Amino acid sequence: MEKLTQSQRIIRHLQDYKTITPKEALEEYGIYRLASRISDLKKEGYEFTSKRVAGKNRYGEKTHFAEYSLAN
Repeated sequence: MEKLTQSQRIIRHLQDYKTITPKEALEEYGIYRLASRISDLKKEGYEFTSKRVAGKNRYGEKTHFAEYSLAN
């Protein structure tokens, strides 16, 4: 099996699914700090768009989080 870095996993996910959220990054890849990996990738020359998305936490309370995608 191919050993990928967290950043490589994020890029592959974005290529396959177009967007990623912190929850997806944590559940799918064990990445706790998605924003930090996005920052690392920006330094490598990748460009992203992000939007603020509303959702609910485990208590049913409204919350907001970032959803990232690769810029076109």
